[in-house]
Amino acid sequence: MDFIQSQQTLTTLEWVLRAVVSFIFLLIVAKVLGQRSISQLRLLDFVIALVVGNIIAHPLSDEELGLKGSIITTVVLVLLYLAGIFLILRWPWFRKLINHKPIPIVRDGEILYKGLRHARISIDVLLEELRKGKVVDVKKVALALWEAEGKISFFLDPKYEPLTPETMQINVQSFNMPRTIIKDGKIIYEELKETSKDENWVVSHLSTTYQTEVKHVLLATIDKEKLNVFLYR
Repeated sequence: MDFIQSQQTLTTLEWVLRAVVSFIFLLIVAKVLGQRSISQLRLLDFVIALVVGNIIAHPLSDEELGLKGSIITTVVLVLLYLAGIFLILRWPWFRKLINHKPIPIVRDGEILYKGLRHARISIDVLLEELRKGKVVDVKKVALALWEAEGKISFFLDPKYEPLTPETMQINVQSFNMPRTIIKDGKIIYEELKETSKDENWVVSHLSTTYQTEVKHVLLATIDKEKLNVFLYR
């Protein structure tokens, strides 16, 4: 265990051992802190983001520290990160160990206090997340789950769901992605080729409908036959 103690020099193996021990230690610390303290980063992402920048910063700011140790440590941590991702995809038990299951915090319009306590969030956080989803009444929520990434996903009671064309049995047109054909006063020919129009049509349409030229257009998109134009203001 000499590699843990302060030393004047370390071998490559000792640098590797330090990186492995530090990585595992930080995983444990992050797990204990809970997802709320990590914000919206997954556990592995949080640990790697926290450590790598700090490791590289030290030799850049301290002339007495060599770069070799930081490079070795960073490489080891990246390999551990990639290995962790592989294990999460390969082994369900490891995935459950790293990323907790969704925690129910609202069910059938009732707030589950045990779920809030397990997720380590307050009523204020729950209400804030519901407001972001434009839900003002908890009673309308059939199920709310605290996800592993630190967000709340919720599902409204079916009777409070907004009406959709499908529920009203209304036929609608299929989705059509508008294409950007002019940006910053220049025609994007690659996009224009994907439409049934050509440059002459664009120039003519701009002249007759908007009394302007291509160079005065900030953005123009085409949705089937409709040309939407945004001019420099």
